[in-house]
Amino acid sequence: MKRQLVIIGSALLGTAAIADQELSVVGSWSGLPLHKQYEAPFWNETLPAASEGRITANLTTHDQMGIQGSDVYRMLGTGVFDVGMTVADYAVSDSPALESLDVPMIANDATSAKAMVDAARPMVDDIYADVFNAKVLGIAPYPPQVVFCNADIASLADLEGKKIRASGRMTGKLLEALGAEAVNVSFGEVPGALQRGVVDCAVTGAGSGYSAGWWEVSTHLLPIPLGGWDPVVTAMNMDKWNSLSSAEQTLIEEQIASELEAPAWESAQTALTTDIACLTGNGECSGETRDMVLVEATEADMQTARDALVNTVLPDWAERAGEDWTQRWNESVGKTVGITVETP
Repeated sequence: MKRQLVIIGSALLGTAAIADQELSVVGSWSGLPLHKQYEAPFWNETLPAASEGRITANLTTHDQMGIQGSDVYRMLGTGVFDVGMTVADYAVSDSPALESLDVPMIANDATSAKAMVDAARPMVDDIYADVFNAKVLGIAPYPPQVVFCNADIASLADLEGKKIRASGRMTGKLLEALGAEAVNVSFGEVPGALQRGVVDCAVTGAGSGYSAGWWEVSTHLLPIPLGGWDPVVTAMNMDKWNSLSSAEQTLIEEQIASELEAPAWESAQTALTTDIACLTGNGECSGETRDMVLVEATEADMQTARDALVNTVLPDWAERAGEDWTQRWNESVGKTVGITVETP
């Protein structure tokens, strides 16, 4: 009887420790699968249910707000909203070290990509706390960032001389190392840029390109992970985080890990296969199939891109990030993937 009273009392204390909270939340791109399938259900349904209605969210997205992805974490840090989610690569101008979260051409499957992200997590936690006054709550992926071209290509070598929209700074450096011209075009402007010839090709996730209609303005698909996995970081303003009770903090972290991060990672690999099938008609697609030309990457293509990454791109990043961050990367992500970057 006494033990029952202790358990009941602990449960009541846990409930009492969760006060009514309405969080202002800004999600990633509103029209893409990550937001529609995982972010929106989590903030609108899952977390409110797990907290018995004590924690709710007023959810929008940065594109619905009309703000740039690069401004999301800056605005989060100053308390404009409580929680922000967007692609980490959008914020690398504020921290060159953050580029190392999404290194292309290393992880060819979701399991390897998750291992890289897990190894980088302590670095990312420190960057967001120091640069953005934010607490990292979770990191979820888009599927691998592949190449859409409105040009006739047959291999990786055909990208040489092409103007290509990169999905992040490190991807841009890799494209330049391969002889292409990296062009900075926002995601929403890509279809028009492809149609007008401002760019010949563009890098994004296969599912993102499918959802955004890039197949209407491009003809060839090269499914090589030149853009990495484009991790999306979910973070909370640090002052808001510190104002929460330990019970609220624990609930939010546990729910994000199990109900947002985990399912997004679980579906990432399967999504790539399905998305390629939907874009090209090669394989099974649950939606409408398109007729893009599938350009199969060879082992030689993969090795060429990886050599450019290791010999040119990562040393360039190390010079910009500095010795301390390079050493931290070598001791964490580098050990996980078997790569050592020489410090500047």
